[in-house]
Amino acid sequence: MIELKERDEKVGLAIEIAIKVGLLAIVVYLSYLIAKPFIAIVAWGIIIAVALSPLIDSLEKRFGHRKKIIIGLTVAVIAALLIPSYAISGKMIESSQTIVEAMRDGDITLPPPTEKVKEWPIIGEKSYAFWDSASKNMKEALAPFSDNIKKMVKSIFSALGSGLATIFMFVGSLIIAAVFLLGSERAILFYQRLSRRLLGEKGNDWANLSALTVRSVVNGVLGVAVIQATLAFIGMGLMGVPLAIVWAIAIMFLTIIQIPALLVAGPVIAYVFAQGSGTVEVIFAIYMLLVSMSDGVLKPMLMGRGVDIPMLIILIGAIGGMILMGMIGLFVGAVIFALAYTLFEFWVQEPEAK
Repeated sequence: MIELKERDEKVGLAIEIAIKVGLLAIVVYLSYLIAKPFIAIVAWGIIIAVALSPLIDSLEKRFGHRKKIIIGLTVAVIAALLIPSYAISGKMIESSQTIVEAMRDGDITLPPPTEKVKEWPIIGEKSYAFWDSASKNMKEALAPFSDNIKKMVKSIFSALGSGLATIFMFVGSLIIAAVFLLGSERAILFYQRLSRRLLGEKGNDWANLSALTVRSVVNGVLGVAVIQATLAFIGMGLMGVPLAIVWAIAIMFLTIIQIPALLVAGPVIAYVFAQGSGTVEVIFAIYMLLVSMSDGVLKPMLMGRGVDIPMLIILIGAIGGMILMGMIGLFVGAVIFALAYTLFEFWVQEPEAK
């Protein structure tokens, strides 16, 4: 009888625990679904806040007025993002519409091909025939490819929309970062408490190490990539290189995943020299070579006393993050995966410390 009663009590307790765990799981799952659209933005905002915190502290010591510094810096960066984006997107839309209308109306004219085109290996004869037809009647020559042209135009506008969405995500992240920076003391205290709750007495050490990891990756990897891409974009813009913003983004991507930017800069230099070989082109080539190699100088300056992260970790994090979250994941993924690697190392080394 006693055994039966004890068994009933254990069954009742098990059922009660299962119900509580089930309800907790439902609450956690629903909370995750609600927060899912904002996870990338909030994560990037926290990363920006951690990376900028030393700069804000330094400016506050020198000028005071922490709140004004944070708000002023945030407004300046948002303006620097939105104003050029608005101008570039407007020009791209206008140019695309003009090209599409001109192609539809047959207003675009091409010079006739030279006989040397026929000498091109494999594709010479077909290229000559198509080029010659297009030079006589562009609309008629492109008629068989009308569906492909429509798809290409849709892809261009889709990419433009995706780029603008990424810009707005960056703006949202900057606003979130500003909120965290304004309440930095409470945010730091909360993170330290959470770290102690999860890791015990090693919590404070992990909190400091994770902050160093974020700053190391943001400054030494992402910061260098953004600087190189910006300098390259300025140079290509001054030289009138077509799709300069696309090549600049490609340079940024390559730099983040630790592949030499010269893979993009080299063909761009070759294109510029194909248009002419004067003093300006030589200066541009030297400038682009210096930009491509500048990471060797910038990384030691910006990375500082951070944490050494294997480049494979950055590569996997950046590419995986971009696949998962889009363009913003290129940045967030690299930092989060670096943090995961650092946490794993921290956990492995913990027994040795004892």
